[in-house]
Amino acid sequence: MSPLQLSVYWRLSLIFLFSSFLFFLDILSVAVATDTCCHDNSSTTAPENNQSGSVDRVRRTESGSRDSVCWWTDWLSSGQTLFMSGLLLGSLVGGTISDRYGSRPTLLVFVCVHVMCSLVPTVLPQPLVFLAVRCLAGVCNSIINISGFCLAVEWTVPSARLWPSAFLPFCFSLGTMGGALLAWLSPTWKQLHLSLAVPQLVCLPLYLSIPESPRWLLLRRRKDVLERYCSNSPRDQQCLDQLLDLACSDLKKVQKEESVAGHAHSDIITHLRHPTVLLRLIIMSYLSVASALTYFGICMNIGSFGVGIYSAQFFSGLSEAPCLLVPLVRLGRRPISMLTLFLSGAACFLSLLLSRCNSEPVLVMSLALMGKLCILATTSISILYCIELFPTVVRQRCVSLVNLSFRLGSLVNTLVPSSPNGAISLAAMVVYSGGPIIGCGLCLLLPETSSVPLPDSVEDCDRQPRPRTPSLWWTRKLLSRSRKPENLPAEKDALKQLTGLI
Repeated sequence: MSPLQLSVYWRLSLIFLFSSFLFFLDILSVAVATDTCCHDNSSTTAPENNQSGSVDRVRRTESGSRDSVCWWTDWLSSGQTLFMSGLLLGSLVGGTISDRYGSRPTLLVFVCVHVMCSLVPTVLPQPLVFLAVRCLAGVCNSIINISGFCLAVEWTVPSARLWPSAFLPFCFSLGTMGGALLAWLSPTWKQLHLSLAVPQLVCLPLYLSIPESPRWLLLRRRKDVLERYCSNSPRDQQCLDQLLDLACSDLKKVQKEESVAGHAHSDIITHLRHPTVLLRLIIMSYLSVASALTYFGICMNIGSFGVGIYSAQFFSGLSEAPCLLVPLVRLGRRPISMLTLFLSGAACFLSLLLSRCNSEPVLVMSLALMGKLCILATTSISILYCIELFPTVVRQRCVSLVNLSFRLGSLVNTLVPSSPNGAISLAAMVVYSGGPIIGCGLCLLLPETSSVPLPDSVEDCDRQPRPRTPSLWWTRKLLSRSRKPENLPAEKDALKQLTGLI
């Protein structure tokens, strides 16, 4: 890797590590506020015999002044819904902002806003302010993800483009574990938010040296910046030459397609209605919704398995770390997707059965986290799989619709009610386990796209290797065996007669 590529990756790793701090803040803030308020209430409701009611009242007042969040802890449960709504809003505008102003300035602006979202609750611990900040933090997190992934992919050669979708979520999982440790060490509301905000604030100057995407600079004709990047080192020049050659060939290809088909924009609806494109769009949208429901359903209910919330959150982040090994598996897009979807559904189903049998909470949580790990691997593969399934004419719109489905699934998950005892309800666990298994069956209708050129038109999609279902495969195999002469008595007799004549 060139020095510029390394600078992009290690700075983006810090950004994604810190972005997880506010992603699961609702779980951590509820735990910290509950622990603090319960401790304060227990100390104020046990007065000695010689104390009067006025002294007890004064202690309660002092407790409320020390941590004023105690009187509105019920509002904290709405923060998760608003955060997911912010993620949806950010996904709608993040791509447009990044394409217009560049990934680097977009990333810098929203990382700064993300830090402010960590600091505001320490200064203004009010319910409406907290909920507004949660929605804004969701917008920032979504735009940071979009800009960061675009920047990482555009600084990576095509043969290694599966690594950004595995490496950046790995950094996110490290941040999940770190956030759980910081919350465990923070006894009060203000200390929690300060411990989450200070590391981000300290690292802000490091992000100023992130280079811009070479593809975006080429589109904007910023040759002076590209020349400055090339003059850094010979390895940087070699890397940029390779990336710019690929970008130039892609741009020429797009310009040629636009000149040949000038009315392409008017035919977008026609392309989307094509049976092949429509079938793939429906399947990938379903997989996105099922993945979001399972992933966020387990993440946001991690405290419902009967294990301590801080340790459960730590192991929840640790369970995502093996996704870093996904690019090493060379089985293809479709086999990995089917395998991970089936394993995720099976693990969630076993977790449901064991929870109903009053099994050990650690075993129940371990199976649920295994299901989350598998569904996260599916999501990592789907990032590239979705790009490779759709033709160039409607690729961006189809990918946007699939991402929108993922955000809608995460938002719907916040509306799923829990059981009265605080555990995950039976209906929710059926959805978390049944959705991936159904998706595994739907993957049989998709082609294998690894090591296959990207389709430029609907005709290219039709020429892709057709999916082969197991039933058809076994039928053909049986038919081929039945045609062999040694398997047919009549043909055996004919062969004997023929051999005798010879």
